[in-house]
Amino acid sequence: MHQQMLSTDYGSFRINSLQSLGQSGLVNVIDLPYTTRILLESLMRNQSRIGLTEQDLIQVVSRTGSNETVEIPVVPTRVIMQDASGVPALVDLVSLRQRLMEEGIDPRHVNPVIPVDLVIDHSVQVDYFGSASAFSNNLHIEYERNQERYEFLKWAQQSFTGLSVIPPANGIIHQVNLECLTRVVQLTKQDHESIAHPEMVIGTDSHTTMVNALGVLGWGVGGIEAEAAMLGIPISMSVPEVVGVEITGQLNEGVTATDVALTMTQLLRQHNVVGKFVEFFGPSLKRLSLPDRATISNMAPEYGATCGFFPVDEETLKFLRMTGKSDEEVDLVERYCKEQGLFHISDSSGNRKGYSDLLMFDLQKVEASVSGPRRPQDRMPLRAVRQSFPKSLSPIEANGMNTRSTPLKDGSIVIAAITSCTNTSNPVNMLGAALLAKKAVEYGLTVPKTVQTSLAPGSKAVTGYLQKAGLLPYLEKLGFYHAGYGCAVCVGNSGNLDEDVEKAIQDHDLTVAAVLSGNRNFEGRIHALVKANYLASLL
Repeated sequence: MHQQMLSTDYGSFRINSLQSLGQSGLVNVIDLPYTTRILLESLMRNQSRIGLTEQDLIQVVSRTGSNETVEIPVVPTRVIMQDASGVPALVDLVSLRQRLMEEGIDPRHVNPVIPVDLVIDHSVQVDYFGSASAFSNNLHIEYERNQERYEFLKWAQQSFTGLSVIPPANGIIHQVNLECLTRVVQLTKQDHESIAHPEMVIGTDSHTTMVNALGVLGWGVGGIEAEAAMLGIPISMSVPEVVGVEITGQLNEGVTATDVALTMTQLLRQHNVVGKFVEFFGPSLKRLSLPDRATISNMAPEYGATCGFFPVDEETLKFLRMTGKSDEEVDLVERYCKEQGLFHISDSSGNRKGYSDLLMFDLQKVEASVSGPRRPQDRMPLRAVRQSFPKSLSPIEANGMNTRSTPLKDGSIVIAAITSCTNTSNPVNMLGAALLAKKAVEYGLTVPKTVQTSLAPGSKAVTGYLQKAGLLPYLEKLGFYHAGYGCAVCVGNSGNLDEDVEKAIQDHDLTVAAVLSGNRNFEGRIHALVKANYLASLL
């Protein structure tokens, strides 16, 4: 009823028109948050399949901003998994095939009905660090430890249709998703026609929300929900409240996207956005690059939201071109989003009516920050880090021992890691860290041998631009050699510290610290012997 044709340079496609629905008088689409519009389009597109009426659609829209709970069936268009959670999901599909075989039915009937991408990034461990051979040695051990799992995944890719497996040493799942896998507007065959529609991604990793930076609605789910979606079964969820965050101002010099993300995490935790959608808009959205947005969206689990969404705009189109999408593909995204009212106009203040709550965020007020020593929302100015430490650092109370002629005591940093999907996707952060390393080397500064240093780039693109810029050698001179493409230290795959360091920590009950560009810092997460963990910008 509300379908129409859309002509683009990529071709002509049928769409489920939100504008048409609005013109019918059933709903006022222009008042809805962007995320609600995407949910509404999904319901329209799958209306007959999931048995919804026009009245159901109206009820969904009227729920926005009210206290009434309305359950809706959500039909994702793609599933993304990492190896730690993806292997069990695929094993379940294999079990279903086995049961069909026992019943005398062709097991090939069990296949994902929507595209499924699995990126192997959670298995690499920092067993070797601080040397040029760290990457190759860690990769060799990774294959040895996971031979059976990787053989299974290779078989699964060949056996199941619609499943794509990205092998080890290619990048972190969310950065690979952002740079390579996501299309923003997806094309699907329906009744022998090509339907253009927004991508809606669910993933078996909580930081799936990073894709929200591209205007793609997506969030993390459990394995059972992911398996259901793979088999075409809708996921039931309550229509979420949508909290609008209006971005104003401009960042001061030296302030990074990490500082914004940590400050935003503190603000939204205080506001209690748990289980809600958070949507960013406003005049200063244009001042945040796509990688900056990715840093903020990535941390949605840390500020408690289901997602942290940035609508499509000119910055989105710029990023798509930069990551190899054709002009025709970009034209499809632009024309579709403008036609459907999903394109953010930077000089507008946005729509405030549909939000359940509205917050203001002034970029001008953000300062250099660190979060720790135990929770990502425990943000403080950089100057206050010393006061945050769980033990006094006075010389009288600081106990310790000499390790390789370096004093190790309470407060000593034993892990320094450039890691995590949160920051390694951001060229400004990564190049800034490398330039800082260059200055440190020029001034003759060194890193104590008691510190485990590692660099885990989010993708090969990161390694490429660091090499082309001639900056990688400076990181290496400080011990930050490439240790592997994967979550590494951020997910707790820190490996063992130096034997003498571990012995000193245990013998003297030292409270030592880790500093990383990650997203979680709960006690024991980074390393069992490291009680204090600080999230910080790379600069």
